[in-house]
Amino acid sequence: MFISRRKLIAGAGATTLALVGGAGLWRITRMPHTAANPWTLDPTPPADVRLDVFRHAILAPNPHNRQPWLIQLEGSDGALISFDLERRLPETDPFDRQITIGFGTFLEIARIAAAERGVRMEIKPFPDGQPQPCLDARPVARLRFIPDPSIPHDPLFVAITKRRTTRAVYDLSRTVPDSVARQIADGMYTIDLKRIAAIRAITMAGIKTEQIIPRTNMESVRLMRIGHAEVDANPDGIALTGPLLETLKLAGQLDQDMLGDPTSSSFQTGVDMMQDIYGSIPAAIWITTPGNSRLDQLEAGRRYVRANLRAAALGVAMHPLSQSLQEYGEMARLFKRAHIILGAKGGERVQMLARIGYAPEIEPAPRWPLETHLRA
Repeated sequence: MFISRRKLIAGAGATTLALVGGAGLWRITRMPHTAANPWTLDPTPPADVRLDVFRHAILAPNPHNRQPWLIQLEGSDGALISFDLERRLPETDPFDRQITIGFGTFLEIARIAAAERGVRMEIKPFPDGQPQPCLDARPVARLRFIPDPSIPHDPLFVAITKRRTTRAVYDLSRTVPDSVARQIADGMYTIDLKRIAAIRAITMAGIKTEQIIPRTNMESVRLMRIGHAEVDANPDGIALTGPLLETLKLAGQLDQDMLGDPTSSSFQTGVDMMQDIYGSIPAAIWITTPGNSRLDQLEAGRRYVRANLRAAALGVAMHPLSQSLQEYGEMARLFKRAHIILGAKGGERVQMLARIGYAPEIEPAPRWPLETHLRA
């Protein structure tokens, strides 16, 4: 009888589980303890409204959970937002387009949180110029916080701590109603099965391309935190937790080297699992901008996070499908095909593609605490 690679590894994990004993059982069933702390906000906000704003903003979605935001408070009512250059993704995001989109999500959540405190947040993007072809040490934005009792509260504020990026297999038996997809989307969307099939094909080809190229695959593998201890010690990157993974790590059957080795069962199982995850697309949304300037990228981030917040408010899971939109050479053919499938014309740029649907609830992604982002 054929046994899938996933079942084989699960069986190995079960065997190891039977051998580890009480102390080992305690270890493998532990979940990260401190990594999710920033998601539990003290109900008494900081006196400095800027710190209140930024404790919300660091919960924003961002590529590979790099959390690249550096924050410098200026005077009593300002802040300068810059890029931590050590948190680039040079292989899969060579021009820092996705990183810039992540700054757009950060700034939009900051703006929403400021409005909740009756404060208008003025944003001056790239005050010293738009860096090209990559971001540099110049600030991404200069902010000013101005008390304004007339500013309306944003209804999406309550969804900030509920928002998730759900990297799981979605339930294909549950259809996303057209009315729900329309509410979530800030741009284009589809629930049409034929169009979704084309999006699924380009998405699965994109993730497989990224995985089989050593340098792009290793960019992700190096950011994988395996087990609760690694996640708590480095609450960024890609968290891999749960009893099975803890068991395999304890047994010496899972580490970064194995995940990066194309000849290992861990690598092959990872490819299979990613195909299952990225292939489960009940509905899709995407965001297109007129061009691809840094301002276009920030705007895409603003629109994306609002869609993500709307999905959270409606109890709908959401997950970006970024691979076919990346700008390295081996992805060029799929990049072109994705723009055709998604209807981009002329100089238009598809900045974000995401799937939406229904999936089990998940824990929030790890986060560094706010103080690690603050600079004197």
